[in-house]
Amino acid sequence: MYRDRTVSLVIPAYNEEETIGDVVSEFRTVPHLDEIVVVDNNCSDRTAEIATAAGARVVQESRPGYGAALRRGMDEARGDLLVLTEADGSFAARDVEKLLIYLEDAAMVMGTRTTRQMLEQGANMRFLLRWGNVFMAKYIQLMWMRPMEPRFTDVGCTFRALTRDTWLAIRDRIKSTGPAFSPEMMCAALLEKRRTIEIPLTYRPRAGGESKHSDSFGRQARTAWMMFKAITRKRFGGILRGNSPSSPAAAVGER
Repeated sequence: MYRDRTVSLVIPAYNEEETIGDVVSEFRTVPHLDEIVVVDNNCSDRTAEIATAAGARVVQESRPGYGAALRRGMDEARGDLLVLTEADGSFAARDVEKLLIYLEDAAMVMGTRTTRQMLEQGANMRFLLRWGNVFMAKYIQLMWMRPMEPRFTDVGCTFRALTRDTWLAIRDRIKSTGPAFSPEMMCAALLEKRRTIEIPLTYRPRAGGESKHSDSFGRQARTAWMMFKAITRKRFGGILRGNSPSSPAAAVGER
């Protein structure tokens, strides 16, 4: 619990048996977390078994995709505050508190992996990947320069936190089931005029396995194109709809 609000950690997982046990164990040391929800996204290995043994609550999502798993996890989570992270060990549990502190002044707090001083040696943030994320983040900034004036440097960082009210307000605006889910969350929050900020986080080398979206130039290019299309649709679709709330929850006030 953090300042009288319960906190849920959501971890999407697809065949992460090599790392999931250590990740859950590390995050269980964070005193503010009331539960850890691991989303088994059609795993064919022992991910679910290992996560359960480590102390997580495992839920199933049959629709393939990173975005589909995150959606299931946030829907199933019980906390007033929701923190998202990866199953590969690339993020540090100690940064949860940093996200929660900044969430006191925002509706959603994004992490960024593009601050060089926070990158550990061997982290998966090579030149093209780093600057591709920066470019796409600046595209979001440009699209929402008026009226929101956001400041972003990363669109693919899973490690982020948001209030449950924010999730209920934006969930119906997000359509992607893949990696474009991440920038769509950012765009949806801006469409709902929710205060969204970004902070630098420690980014470490993967503890095992390989990235499902950025392990080759081809995958990076496809992911970038999907993200570009999603951001463009969100901006100009939002204008055409007059930025109207997508659900009754969107009317809930958020500082």
